[in-house]
Amino acid sequence: MRNLRIKTFEPEEKQYIHLTYTIKNNEREKSKKLIHAYVNLLNKGIKYLFRRIETREEEKKNNNNKKKKIMKVTLPKKKEVYKEIRDYLMKENKQDLAKHYIDQAIHDIYSILESWRRRVEKGKAEFKPPLVKKGYVRIKTTLRKVIGKSVRITVKPHEYITYSWDKTWFSKRVEGMELTEPIIKEDKVYLVFRKELPTTTPLEVVSFDSNLYSLDGYDGEKFVTISLKQLYSLKYAMQMKRGKVQSIASKKLKRGKMLLAKYSHRERNRVNDLVHKLANFILGLYNNHVLVFEKLNKQGMFDDASNSLSRKLSRSVWRKLVSVLKYKASFYGCKVVEVNPRFTSRSCPRCGWVNSRMVGKTFRCGKCGFTLDRQFNASLNIFKKYLRKFNFKMWGFPHRKVSGVIPLMGRRGMSIRDFGEVQGSKIEYKIYEIQ
Repeated sequence: MRNLRIKTFEPEEKQYIHLTYTIKNNEREKSKKLIHAYVNLLNKGIKYLFRRIETREEEKKNNNNKKKKIMKVTLPKKKEVYKEIRDYLMKENKQDLAKHYIDQAIHDIYSILESWRRRVEKGKAEFKPPLVKKGYVRIKTTLRKVIGKSVRITVKPHEYITYSWDKTWFSKRVEGMELTEPIIKEDKVYLVFRKELPTTTPLEVVSFDSNLYSLDGYDGEKFVTISLKQLYSLKYAMQMKRGKVQSIASKKLKRGKMLLAKYSHRERNRVNDLVHKLANFILGLYNNHVLVFEKLNKQGMFDDASNSLSRKLSRSVWRKLVSVLKYKASFYGCKVVEVNPRFTSRSCPRCGWVNSRMVGKTFRCGKCGFTLDRQFNASLNIFKKYLRKFNFKMWGFPHRKVSGVIPLMGRRGMSIRDFGEVQGSKIEYKIYEIQ
Protein backbone atom coordinates (compact mmCIF):
# COMPACT_ATOMS: atom_id res chain seq x y z
CA MET A 1 0.00 0.00 0.00
CA ARG A 2 2.88 2.39 0.70
CA ASN A 3 4.10 2.39 -2.90
CA LEU A 4 0.63 2.14 -4.45
CA ARG A 5 -0.43 5.06 -6.64
CA ILE A 6 -3.80 5.95 -8.10
CA LYS A 7 -5.00 8.41 -10.75
CA THR A 8 -7.94 9.68 -8.72
CA PHE A 9 -6.39 13.10 -8.07
CA GLU A 10 -5.13 13.87 -11.56
CA PRO A 11 -4.26 17.57 -12.07
CA GLU A 12 -6.17 19.48 -14.74
CA GLU A 13 -3.00 20.60 -16.52
CA LYS A 14 0.32 18.91 -17.19
CA GLN A 15 3.00 19.56 -14.61
CA TYR A 16 6.72 19.76 -15.28
CA ILE A 17 9.98 19.79 -13.37
CA HIS A 18 12.42 22.45 -14.57
CA LEU A 19 16.22 22.21 -14.28
CA THR A 20 18.45 25.18 -15.09
CA TYR A 21 22.16 24.91 -15.96
CA THR A 22 24.68 27.54 -17.07
CA ILE A 23 27.37 27.48 -19.74
CA LYS A 24 29.95 30.10 -20.71
CA ASN A 25 28.95 32.50 -23.46
CA ASN A 26 31.51 31.88 -26.20
CA GLU A 27 29.73 34.26 -28.60
CA ARG A 28 30.04 37.45 -26.58
CA GLU A 29 30.27 39.96 -29.42
CA LYS A 30 27.16 38.70 -31.20
CA SER A 31 25.35 38.30 -27.87
CA LYS A 32 26.13 41.90 -26.79
CA LYS A 33 24.49 43.30 -29.92
CA LEU A 34 21.42 41.11 -29.44
CA ILE A 35 21.14 41.96 -25.72
CA HIS A 36 21.53 45.70 -26.31
CA ALA A 37 18.82 45.71 -29.00
CA TYR A 38 16.43 43.60 -26.87
CA VAL A 39 16.89 45.67 -23.68
CA ASN A 40 16.25 48.80 -25.76
CA LEU A 41 12.91 47.31 -26.85
CA LEU A 42 12.03 46.41 -23.24
CA ASN A 43 12.71 49.90 -21.90
CA LYS A 44 10.84 51.62 -24.72
CA GLY A 45 7.84 49.34 -24.11
CA ILE A 46 7.95 49.98 -20.34
CA LYS A 47 8.02 53.76 -20.85
CA TYR A 48 5.17 53.51 -23.36
CA LEU A 49 2.91 51.50 -21.02
CA PHE A 50 3.87 53.52 -17.94
CA ARG A 51 2.01 56.52 -19.38
CA ARG A 52 -1.16 54.38 -19.50
CA ILE A 53 -1.00 53.27 -15.85
CA GLU A 54 -3.82 54.44 -13.54
CA THR A 55 -3.45 54.93 -9.77
CA ARG A 56 -5.79 55.45 -6.84
CA GLU A 57 -5.55 55.54 -3.04
CA GLU A 58 -7.37 53.08 -0.81
CA GLU A 59 -7.68 52.65 2.94
CA LYS A 60 -6.82 49.24 4.34
CA LYS A 61 -7.18 47.95 7.90
CA ASN A 62 -4.36 45.98 9.43
CA ASN A 63 -4.72 43.36 12.17
CA ASN A 64 -4.89 46.13 14.81
CA ASN A 65 -7.88 47.70 12.98
CA LYS A 66 -5.78 50.77 12.15
CA LYS A 67 -6.47 52.41 8.80
CA LYS A 68 -3.57 52.79 6.44
CA LYS A 69 -3.52 54.46 3.03
CA ILE A 70 -2.07 52.37 0.23
CA MET A 71 -1.58 53.09 -3.46
CA LYS A 72 -3.39 50.82 -5.92
CA VAL A 73 -1.87 50.55 -9.39
CA THR A 74 -3.88 49.37 -12.42
CA LEU A 75 -2.00 48.26 -15.54
CA PRO A 76 -3.62 48.49 -18.99
CA LYS A 77 -5.08 45.15 -20.03
CA LYS A 78 -2.74 43.20 -22.25
CA LYS A 79 -5.41 42.16 -24.74
CA GLU A 80 -6.58 45.74 -25.27
CA VAL A 81 -3.17 47.29 -25.97
CA TYR A 82 -1.31 44.31 -27.48
CA LYS A 83 -1.67 45.35 -31.13
CA GLU A 84 -0.93 48.98 -30.31
CA ILE A 85 2.29 48.30 -28.40
CA ARG A 86 3.38 45.68 -30.95
CA ASP A 87 3.10 48.20 -33.79
CA TYR A 88 5.02 50.75 -31.70
CA LEU A 89 7.87 48.31 -30.95
CA MET A 90 8.02 47.21 -34.59
CA LYS A 91 8.77 50.82 -35.54
CA GLU A 92 11.39 51.09 -32.76
CA ASN A 93 13.10 47.85 -33.85
CA LYS A 94 16.07 49.63 -35.45
CA GLN A 95 18.31 46.54 -35.32
CA ASP A 96 15.82 44.49 -37.39
CA LEU A 97 15.55 41.66 -34.85
CA ALA A 98 13.28 38.76 -35.77
CA LYS A 99 9.59 39.62 -35.22
CA HIS A 100 9.20 36.95 -32.54
CA TYR A 101 11.46 39.04 -30.26
CA ILE A 102 8.72 41.70 -30.22
CA ASP A 103 6.17 39.20 -28.86
CA GLN A 104 8.62 37.96 -26.22
CA ALA A 105 9.45 41.55 -25.24
CA ILE A 106 5.76 42.35 -24.65
CA HIS A 107 5.43 39.26 -22.44
CA ASP A 108 8.55 40.27 -20.43
CA ILE A 109 7.37 43.91 -20.16
CA TYR A 110 4.12 42.84 -18.53
CA SER A 111 5.98 40.45 -16.23
CA ILE A 112 8.31 43.28 -15.11
CA LEU A 113 5.44 45.74 -14.62
CA GLU A 114 3.34 43.23 -12.68
CA SER A 115 6.24 42.54 -10.28
CA TRP A 116 6.83 46.30 -9.93
CA ARG A 117 3.10 46.88 -9.27
CA ARG A 118 3.09 44.46 -6.33
CA ARG A 119 6.18 46.08 -4.84
CA VAL A 120 4.73 49.59 -5.19
CA GLU A 121 1.52 48.57 -3.43
CA LYS A 122 3.61 47.18 -0.56
CA GLY A 123 5.64 50.40 -0.38
CA LYS A 124 8.86 48.71 -1.48
CA ALA A 125 9.36 50.52 -4.81
CA GLU A 126 9.14 54.10 -6.10
CA PHE A 127 6.51 55.19 -8.58
CA LYS A 128 8.72 55.49 -11.65
CA PRO A 129 9.32 53.33 -14.74
CA PRO A 130 11.13 50.09 -13.67
CA LEU A 131 13.69 50.21 -16.48
CA VAL A 132 15.89 47.18 -17.18
CA LYS A 133 19.55 47.78 -16.29
CA LYS A 134 21.10 44.32 -16.44
CA GLY A 135 20.92 43.07 -19.99
CA TYR A 136 19.42 39.71 -20.91
CA VAL A 137 17.42 38.05 -23.69
CA ARG A 138 14.80 35.33 -23.19
CA ILE A 139 14.60 33.19 -26.33
CA LYS A 140 11.17 31.93 -27.41
CA THR A 141 10.84 28.34 -28.57
CA THR A 142 10.06 29.65 -32.08
CA LEU A 143 13.48 31.34 -32.17
CA ARG A 144 15.59 28.32 -31.29
CA LYS A 145 16.25 24.96 -32.87
CA VAL A 146 17.81 22.07 -30.94
CA ILE A 147 20.35 20.08 -32.96
CA GLY A 148 21.73 17.18 -30.91
CA LYS A 149 23.38 18.71 -27.84
CA SER A 150 23.42 22.27 -29.17
CA VAL A 151 20.88 25.02 -29.78
CA ARG A 152 20.78 27.37 -32.76
CA ILE A 153 19.24 30.77 -32.00
CA THR A 154 17.89 33.09 -34.68
CA VAL A 155 18.94 36.75 -34.32
CA LYS A 156 17.85 38.09 -37.70
CA PRO A 157 16.70 36.30 -40.85
CA HIS A 158 19.64 34.06 -41.89
CA GLU A 159 21.76 35.17 -38.90
CA TYR A 160 22.27 32.72 -36.02
CA ILE A 161 24.15 32.10 -32.75
CA THR A 162 24.92 28.52 -31.69
CA TYR A 163 25.59 27.25 -28.16
CA SER A 164 26.56 23.69 -27.21
CA TRP A 165 26.39 21.69 -23.95
CA ASP A 166 28.01 18.56 -25.42
CA LYS A 167 31.03 18.33 -23.10
CA THR A 168 29.43 19.75 -19.96
CA TRP A 169 29.05 17.87 -16.68
CA PHE A 170 25.23 17.87 -16.93
CA SER A 171 24.91 16.64 -20.54
CA LYS A 172 23.96 13.09 -19.50
CA ARG A 173 21.58 14.30 -16.81
CA VAL A 174 19.40 16.21 -19.29
CA GLU A 175 19.16 13.43 -21.87
CA GLY A 176 15.53 12.92 -22.83
CA MET A 177 14.53 16.32 -21.41
CA GLU A 178 13.12 19.21 -23.46
CA LEU A 179 14.95 22.53 -23.79
CA THR A 180 12.47 25.37 -23.19
CA GLU A 181 13.51 29.05 -23.32
CA PRO A 182 17.25 29.78 -22.95
CA ILE A 183 18.27 33.07 -21.32
CA ILE A 184 21.32 34.82 -22.75
CA LYS A 185 23.52 37.17 -20.72
CA GLU A 186 26.84 38.72 -21.70
CA ASP A 187 28.98 36.22 -19.81
CA LYS A 188 26.65 33.21 -19.37
CA VAL A 189 23.85 31.33 -21.06
CA TYR A 190 21.13 29.75 -18.89
CA LEU A 191 19.69 26.56 -20.37
CA VAL A 192 16.29 25.58 -18.94
CA PHE A 193 15.22 21.95 -19.41
CA ARG A 194 11.91 20.42 -18.45
CA LYS A 195 10.46 16.96 -17.91
CA GLU A 196 6.79 16.05 -17.61
CA LEU A 197 5.71 14.75 -14.21
CA PRO A 198 3.49 11.69 -13.85
CA THR A 199 -0.17 12.66 -13.35
CA THR A 200 -0.61 10.69 -10.14
CA THR A 201 -0.81 11.68 -6.49
CA PRO A 202 0.81 9.60 -3.70
CA LEU A 203 -1.59 8.04 -1.19
CA GLU A 204 0.42 8.79 1.95
CA VAL A 205 0.25 12.30 3.47
CA VAL A 206 2.48 14.12 5.96
CA SER A 207 1.78 17.66 7.18
CA PHE A 208 4.24 20.12 8.72
CA ASP A 209 3.82 23.17 10.93
CA SER A 210 6.72 25.57 10.32
CA ASN A 211 8.25 27.07 13.47
CA LEU A 212 11.41 29.02 14.26
CA TYR A 213 13.38 26.08 15.64
CA SER A 214 11.60 23.03 14.22
CA LEU A 215 9.25 21.50 11.68
CA ASP A 216 6.54 19.70 13.62
CA GLY A 217 4.60 17.17 11.59
CA TYR A 218 1.99 14.44 11.57
CA ASP A 219 2.25 11.53 9.12
CA GLY A 220 -0.97 9.68 9.92
CA GLU A 221 0.76 7.36 12.41
CA LYS A 222 2.85 9.54 14.69
CA PHE A 223 4.03 13.06 15.31
CA VAL A 224 7.55 14.00 14.19
CA THR A 225 9.87 16.89 14.97
CA ILE A 226 12.65 17.88 12.57
CA SER A 227 15.07 20.28 14.21
CA LEU A 228 15.87 23.59 12.47
CA LYS A 229 18.21 24.80 15.23
CA GLN A 230 21.33 24.26 13.14
CA LEU A 231 19.89 26.35 10.31
CA TYR A 232 18.67 29.06 12.71
CA SER A 233 22.07 29.19 14.47
CA LEU A 234 23.85 29.57 11.14
CA LYS A 235 21.59 32.48 10.16
CA TYR A 236 22.11 34.08 13.60
CA ALA A 237 25.92 33.79 13.46
CA MET A 238 26.13 35.14 9.92
CA GLN A 239 23.79 38.00 10.83
CA MET A 240 26.08 39.01 13.69
CA LYS A 241 29.12 38.92 11.39
CA ARG A 242 27.33 40.94 8.73
CA GLY A 243 26.42 43.55 11.35
CA LYS A 244 30.13 44.06 12.15
CA VAL A 245 31.01 44.22 8.45
CA GLN A 246 28.33 46.86 7.87
CA SER A 247 29.90 49.08 10.54
CA ILE A 248 33.21 48.80 8.63
CA ALA A 249 31.44 49.54 5.35
CA SER A 250 30.07 52.81 6.73
CA LYS A 251 33.62 54.02 7.46
CA LYS A 252 35.65 52.44 4.65
CA LEU A 253 33.34 52.45 1.68
CA LYS A 254 35.30 50.49 -0.94
CA ARG A 255 36.79 47.87 1.38
CA GLY A 256 33.56 47.62 3.35
CA LYS A 257 31.49 46.96 0.24
CA MET A 258 33.87 44.19 -0.82
CA LEU A 259 33.68 42.59 2.64
CA LEU A 260 29.90 42.90 2.72
CA ALA A 261 29.57 41.21 -0.68
CA LYS A 262 31.94 38.47 0.46
CA TYR A 263 30.03 37.66 3.66
CA SER A 264 26.63 37.94 1.97
CA HIS A 265 27.79 35.46 -0.67
CA ARG A 266 29.16 33.15 2.02
CA GLU A 267 25.93 33.28 4.02
CA ARG A 268 23.82 32.52 0.93
CA ASN A 269 25.98 29.52 0.00
CA ARG A 270 25.99 28.04 3.50
CA VAL A 271 22.25 28.51 3.98
CA ASN A 272 21.51 27.02 0.55
CA ASP A 273 23.73 24.02 1.31
CA LEU A 274 21.96 23.34 4.62
CA VAL A 275 18.49 23.86 3.10
CA HIS A 276 19.25 21.34 0.33
CA LYS A 277 20.52 18.81 2.89
CA LEU A 278 17.37 19.32 4.95
CA ALA A 279 15.16 18.91 1.86
CA ASN A 280 16.99 15.70 0.86
CA PHE A 281 16.54 14.37 4.38
CA ILE A 282 12.79 15.10 4.47
CA LEU A 283 12.19 13.63 1.01
CA GLY A 284 14.27 10.57 1.84
CA LEU A 285 12.32 10.10 5.05
CA TYR A 286 8.92 10.54 3.35
CA ASN A 287 9.31 9.34 -0.22
CA ASN A 288 6.05 8.68 -2.09
CA HIS A 289 4.21 11.16 0.14
CA VAL A 290 2.24 14.36 -0.26
CA LEU A 291 4.08 16.95 1.84
CA VAL A 292 1.65 19.60 3.12
CA PHE A 293 2.90 22.98 4.40
CA GLU A 294 1.33 26.28 5.38
CA LYS A 295 1.49 29.07 2.80
CA LEU A 296 3.07 31.60 5.14
CA ASN A 297 3.31 35.34 4.48
CA LYS A 298 6.41 36.37 6.42
CA GLN A 299 6.05 40.01 5.41
CA GLY A 300 2.58 40.11 6.98
CA MET A 301 4.04 38.70 10.22
CA PHE A 302 6.46 41.64 10.48
CA ASP A 303 3.57 44.12 10.60
CA ASP A 304 2.28 42.85 13.96
CA ALA A 305 5.50 41.47 15.47
CA SER A 306 7.71 43.17 18.05
CA ASN A 307 11.28 44.14 17.17
CA SER A 308 12.66 41.06 18.92
CA LEU A 309 10.27 38.70 17.12
CA SER A 310 10.89 40.44 13.79
CA ARG A 311 14.62 39.73 14.11
CA LYS A 312 13.87 36.08 14.81
CA LEU A 313 11.46 35.86 11.87
CA SER A 314 14.09 37.34 9.56
CA ARG A 315 16.27 34.28 10.29
CA SER A 316 13.63 31.82 9.08
CA VAL A 317 13.85 30.26 5.60
CA TRP A 318 10.44 28.63 5.26
CA ARG A 319 9.74 29.80 1.70
CA LYS A 320 13.19 28.74 0.49
CA LEU A 321 12.76 25.28 2.02
CA VAL A 322 9.34 24.79 0.40
CA SER A 323 10.63 25.96 -2.99
CA VAL A 324 13.58 23.53 -2.81
CA LEU A 325 11.22 20.71 -1.79
CA LYS A 326 8.96 21.49 -4.76
CA TYR A 327 11.97 21.42 -7.07
CA LYS A 328 13.23 18.05 -5.78
CA ALA A 329 9.93 16.34 -4.93
CA SER A 330 9.45 14.55 -8.26
CA PHE A 331 12.81 12.74 -7.88
CA TYR A 332 11.41 11.05 -4.76
CA GLY A 333 7.88 10.44 -6.05
CA CYS A 334 6.55 13.19 -3.79
CA LYS A 335 4.26 16.18 -4.21
CA VAL A 336 4.39 19.44 -2.21
CA VAL A 337 1.11 21.22 -1.41
CA GLU A 338 0.49 24.48 0.47
CA VAL A 339 -2.69 25.24 2.42
CA ASN A 340 -4.12 28.35 4.10
CA PRO A 341 -2.59 28.71 7.62
CA ARG A 342 -5.70 30.43 9.04
CA PHE A 343 -6.59 29.14 12.55
CA THR A 344 -4.33 26.07 12.29
CA SER A 345 -2.78 26.77 15.71
CA ARG A 346 -5.98 27.96 17.39
CA SER A 347 -8.67 25.51 16.26
CA CYS A 348 -9.62 22.17 17.77
CA PRO A 349 -9.15 19.22 15.38
CA ARG A 350 -11.88 17.26 17.19
CA CYS A 351 -14.83 19.68 17.41
CA GLY A 352 -13.67 22.74 15.42
CA TRP A 353 -13.78 25.22 18.32
CA VAL A 354 -11.50 28.24 17.68
CA ASN A 355 -9.55 29.88 20.51
CA SER A 356 -9.63 33.68 20.47
CA ARG A 357 -5.87 33.90 21.04
CA MET A 358 -2.79 31.72 21.44
CA VAL A 359 -1.47 31.39 24.99
CA GLY A 360 1.28 29.02 26.10
CA LYS A 361 2.78 26.00 24.40
CA THR A 362 -0.27 23.77 24.88
CA PHE A 363 -3.60 24.00 23.08
CA ARG A 364 -6.64 23.31 25.26
CA CYS A 365 -10.10 23.23 23.72
CA GLY A 366 -12.64 25.22 25.72
CA LYS A 367 -15.52 23.15 24.37
CA CYS A 368 -14.57 19.45 24.34
CA GLY A 369 -11.41 19.51 26.48
CA PHE A 370 -9.03 18.32 23.75
CA THR A 371 -5.40 18.96 24.83
CA LEU A 372 -2.27 18.81 22.70
CA ASP A 373 1.05 20.54 22.15
CA ARG A 374 0.26 23.69 20.13
CA GLN A 375 2.71 22.96 17.31
CA PHE A 376 1.56 19.36 16.92
CA ASN A 377 -2.03 20.58 17.01
CA ALA A 378 -1.25 22.89 14.06
CA SER A 379 0.27 20.02 12.05
CA LEU A 380 -2.85 17.97 12.74
CA ASN A 381 -5.12 20.76 11.49
CA ILE A 382 -2.97 21.17 8.36
CA PHE A 383 -3.33 17.42 7.77
CA LYS A 384 -7.13 17.73 8.04
CA LYS A 385 -7.23 20.79 5.76
CA TYR A 386 -5.56 18.86 2.98
CA LEU A 387 -7.92 15.88 3.36
CA ARG A 388 -10.91 18.23 3.34
CA LYS A 389 -10.07 19.20 -0.26
CA PHE A 390 -11.13 15.71 -1.32
CA ASN A 391 -14.05 15.48 1.14
CA PHE A 392 -12.10 12.96 3.22
CA LYS A 393 -12.36 12.78 7.01
CA MET A 394 -9.84 11.64 9.59
CA TRP A 395 -11.29 9.54 12.37
CA GLY A 396 -9.24 10.02 15.52
CA PHE A 397 -5.64 8.84 15.92
CA PRO A 398 -4.00 5.44 15.58
CA HIS A 399 -3.73 3.61 18.93
CA ARG A 400 -0.96 1.24 17.90
CA LYS A 401 2.62 1.84 19.00
CA VAL A 402 5.24 2.89 16.46
CA SER A 403 8.61 1.16 16.55
CA GLY A 404 11.80 3.15 16.90
CA VAL A 405 10.27 6.09 18.71
CA ILE A 406 12.75 8.42 20.40
CA PRO A 407 11.30 10.33 23.40
CA LEU A 408 11.41 14.09 23.03
CA MET A 409 11.37 14.84 26.76
CA GLY A 410 14.82 15.00 28.31
CA ARG A 411 16.48 15.20 24.89
CA ARG A 412 19.60 17.33 25.14
CA GLY A 413 19.13 20.82 23.76
CA MET A 414 15.33 20.57 23.55
CA SER A 415 12.83 21.94 26.05
CA ILE A 416 10.23 19.71 27.68
CA ARG A 417 6.85 20.03 25.99
CA ASP A 418 3.41 19.41 27.44
CA PHE A 419 1.65 16.99 25.08
CA GLY A 420 -1.57 16.41 26.99
CA GLU A 421 -3.88 13.59 25.98
CA VAL A 422 -5.30 12.93 22.54
CA GLN A 423 -8.66 11.15 22.67
CA GLY A 424 -7.33 8.73 25.25
CA SER A 425 -4.51 7.42 23.04
CA LYS A 426 -0.81 7.50 23.76
CA ILE A 427 0.99 10.09 21.63
CA GLU A 428 3.83 8.68 19.58
CA TYR A 429 6.50 11.09 18.38
CA LYS A 430 9.99 11.06 16.99
CA ILE A 431 12.68 13.70 16.71
CA TYR A 432 15.17 14.03 13.85
CA GLU A 433 18.23 16.23 13.57
CA ILE A 434 20.31 16.97 10.49
CA GLN A 435 23.95 16.07 11.02
